[in-house]
Amino acid sequence: MTNTALLAMDLQNAMVGRVEDDAYLPRVISAVDAARKAGVPVLHVVVGFREGHPDKHPRNKAFGALPDGAFTPGDPNAAIHPGVDPRPGEPVITKKRVSAFAGSDLDLVLRSRGIDHLVLAGIATSGVVLSTLRQAADLDFRITVLADGCADPDPEVHRVLTEKVFPRQADVVTVDAWTRTLTEA
Repeated sequence: MTNTALLAMDLQNAMVGRVEDDAYLPRVISAVDAARKAGVPVLHVVVGFREGHPDKHPRNKAFGALPDGAFTPGDPNAAIHPGVDPRPGEPVITKKRVSAFAGSDLDLVLRSRGIDHLVLAGIATSGVVLSTLRQAADLDFRITVLADGCADPDPEVHRVLTEKVFPRQADVVTVDAWTRTLTEA
């Protein structure tokens, strides 16, 4: 599975703190641990801005109204949650917008490693997961979405995306089902 990578997206303190499902983080941790054990690269994708926010635009509804200092290197809410902290050698990809590809070097890192299959987990289903899935599909990646490895503030939106929208462009499975494939390989 060396051509596969797990993208752990927006698992930053600010986002993880908003997830109401107490079992969510342990599920994601189990996916990250299983990937590491199976030799599947884990890439951590985070949203981040420079000090002073010269890279955010006020017209952007998602990021334009962020307070000064939000999601900058010194912001503790921007840190990756300690439960999924990157290990040495695991790249942290910093994006500037919703998609993991937007304003980042993700495509370069994936191509450099020969990765053509992305496994997506993260917060929010209607944000980074949807945007990344759409762009990855347009870039001809094979895609798997870990349905219960994604979280969204709106459970109905999460359901519609994982049950009706994502299957058009990706395989949608549970964390347990995916981790079983790693031990069977």
